Amino acid sequence: MLALDQGTTGSTALVVSADGGILARAYSEFAQHFPRPGWVEHDADEIWRTTRRVAREALAGARAEVAAIGIANQRETVVLWDPETLTPLRRAVVWQDRRSEAICRELKRAGHEKMVRRRTGLVLDPYFPGTKLRWLLERDRELAGRAERGELAVGTIDSWLVAKLTAGAVHATDHTNASRTLLYDLESGDWSPELLSLMGVPTRALPEVRPSRGDFGVAVGDALGDELPIGAVVGDQQAALYGQGCWEGGAGKCTYGTGAFLLLHTGRRRTFSKHGLLATVACDANGGRAYALEGSIFAAGAAIQWLRDGLGVLEHAADSETLARSLEVNDGVYMVPAFTGLGAPHWRPDARASIVGLTRGTTRAHLARAALEAMAYGTRELLGAMQMDAGRAPKALRVDGGAALNDWLMGFLAGILDLPVVRPAMVETTALGAAGLAGLSAGVWSAPADFAAAFGVGRRFEPTMGTEERAGLVAGWERAVKSVLT
Repeated sequence: MLALDQGTTGSTALVVSADGGILARAYSEFAQHFPRPGWVEHDADEIWRTTRRVAREALAGARAEVAAIGIANQRETVVLWDPETLTPLRRAVVWQDRRSEAICRELKRAGHEKMVRRRTGLVLDPYFPGTKLRWLLERDRELAGRAERGELAVGTIDSWLVAKLTAGAVHATDHTNASRTLLYDLESGDWSPELLSLMGVPTRALPEVRPSRGDFGVAVGDALGDELPIGAVVGDQQAALYGQGCWEGGAGKCTYGTGAFLLLHTGRRRTFSKHGLLATVACDANGGRAYALEGSIFAAGAAIQWLRDGLGVLEHAADSETLARSLEVNDGVYMVPAFTGLGAPHWRPDARASIVGLTRGTTRAHLARAALEAMAYGTRELLGAMQMDAGRAPKALRVDGGAALNDWLMGFLAGILDLPVVRPAMVETTALGAAGLAGLSAGVWSAPADFAAAFGVGRRFEPTMGTEERAGLVAGWERAVKSVLT
């Protein structure tokens, strides 16, 4: 299986064999654009070029027969393109973008939030494509006119890649991506006419919603060199949930990438949160529609990237582990990485990042440790909210993503959560989930259990932190968060 993992800062391609081996891997970063404060954009053509390049590189390196393609993608980033020429009409607006804050406030004042939450399981926040699309179409009458005339295609990154791979033959998405748009009805499993009217988005511009495991057309030879069936499309966090084997109610995982995303599978039960979490679509064992609770930390690995690229505090992201280990304690230094606002459970798009507790004795080691600790504290907040909403919590938290390779962070996380943390042998579970669904679609594995059995067991981190130490650290974090919310 060729797994395409299209993320926020880069595109990865893995060729995964039926026995669990990684035959080839390729990766390429692409540019991030910040035209104004709070705006985040990507060049959709550059995303396509990097995805095609790494896919071709991985296929050449694997020298194996590929049964199917599975796509996992950054979810709430939205692309607008000409369906005839497949030319992007604007830069993609990224999930981190906050330009539609005023629209969200307006919709809340007008009393729409309760209906939106009931239909979608989401909150009115700039995070989601619905308000981004309303912003774009209200401010550009040419775009709005094209949308009404059927001369505009709208989709998340998965739909964009499917369109490019199939040379425009397929305009489709899956339930997991659709459920993140503010335009999808969780109960009906399709686009909501009421929400489309509210956001001013014509139905004809949107992709067809299909099961995550299924037929998404055939990648033409001009795209990847060979004609290959696309057997799965799934949002990156649901892909990681599937790749971790979390297919039934009560299983949970947290992915640490640019942001951090904690999902708790709730099976066939839609659980609407009273504590700032989201209800979303997940996959059951066979790739069918199920549900999950989700909490998002907007900036996790992004804080480490900022220390590296913005401040020059780190030469390499991996240096953060060595620096964190060099300190016995954090000396009261906390980072609240609200660079693009705070996500769940606070949902404060107006919050801004802060570092508290600085003294003349503060060093770059304190900053690195504070950025890592923030991931653990944020996870604790989310897990606590999930326990209150779902009435249960996982017996152990499964983790993946780049930061999951940091042993110091995983040990600290286990201590702060007072819960075992389990890291799989392969932390690229987003790509793994896409490969698993595609492989099942193509008949490479006859059952989900066969897919799960192909991959080895990783490492388990047991909590060793004392109760008093945990309470003191969490109290310090809560004071730091309060300082950015007032």
